[in-house]
Amino acid sequence: MSELSAIQAADYVEKIKALLIEKNAVLVAHYYTDPVIQALADETGGCVADSLEMARFGRDHEAQTLVVAGVKFMGETSKILSPHKRILMPTLEATCSLDIGCPIDEFSAFCDQNPERTVVVYANTSTEVKARADWVVTSSIALEIVQKLMDQGETILWGPDKHLGAYIQRMTGADMLMWDGACIVHDEFKAKGLQDLKKVHPDAAVLVHPESPESVVKLADVVGSTSQIIKAAHTLPNKSFIVATDKAIFYKMQQMAPGKTFIEAPTGGNGAGCKSCAHCPWMAMNGLENLYESLKQGLNEVEVPDTTAQQAMVSLNRMLDFAKEHGVQSQGRQF
Repeated sequence: MSELSAIQAADYVEKIKALLIEKNAVLVAHYYTDPVIQALADETGGCVADSLEMARFGRDHEAQTLVVAGVKFMGETSKILSPHKRILMPTLEATCSLDIGCPIDEFSAFCDQNPERTVVVYANTSTEVKARADWVVTSSIALEIVQKLMDQGETILWGPDKHLGAYIQRMTGADMLMWDGACIVHDEFKAKGLQDLKKVHPDAAVLVHPESPESVVKLADVVGSTSQIIKAAHTLPNKSFIVATDKAIFYKMQQMAPGKTFIEAPTGGNGAGCKSCAHCPWMAMNGLENLYESLKQGLNEVEVPDTTAQQAMVSLNRMLDFAKEHGVQSQGRQF
């Protein structure tokens, strides 16, 4: 996408605002999208959230068209929860390394080879993988659900993020068989660089997403989901934070905790040698231009086969019912 001038960006923002009203649409954006997209969602009565809350917000909103700024599985999740609404995305090419790295045929075979295990998958997966699972979980509730399953004597087949799975296994002691997947953003954070940065900023609290490698998680003051990390920045007394997740989260962190300082945790490379440099390349594909064209022309509509969506809804509903009954952990684990 071409880089817009401030005047061009402002023009697109105003045109999108008008179209949202005209089309009876609402914009839902992920924390990792460009700050200008997040601000537009806030300003127009939409929401900025994690993938499941985006879908729940869209389901409960009166708008009949949802514009989902994020990656493809997020649009699919919105369609599963709102089958009778139109789901548009700025682009359908924005995907996720966890989704790509967990193709349904291979994952289904893995499940078939271990039929005695309860299949628990992270929300960062395709609709087909969700349909194959017994449970879908988010990072904010995965610990509690796996703990419950373990207490019931169940063994777990986990996919796709090996770092998040290993973190849950360490915290619960559950018997878990892991799929070998990773997020290209969080997998890039390095413990040595983080230790060096902590020496420069000794008073900064370290906030880490559990999709990061174990060596990075061990250095954290708080480990939690995206929303839990934002809450920690708001509630902890520290004036500065080293943050090991996608740097686009700083928009919402600065909004929630004005006056505090946020520092990017170091990744494993720079420039052409870095896969992510703390920002998801697929999230970066969401821009004002393609958002405008999608909404104006009805482009990039998300479709999910009814049967697959209904099967995925079973595993999603288990999590939603659990969350309603027990409550989602609102704060990351502190060490």
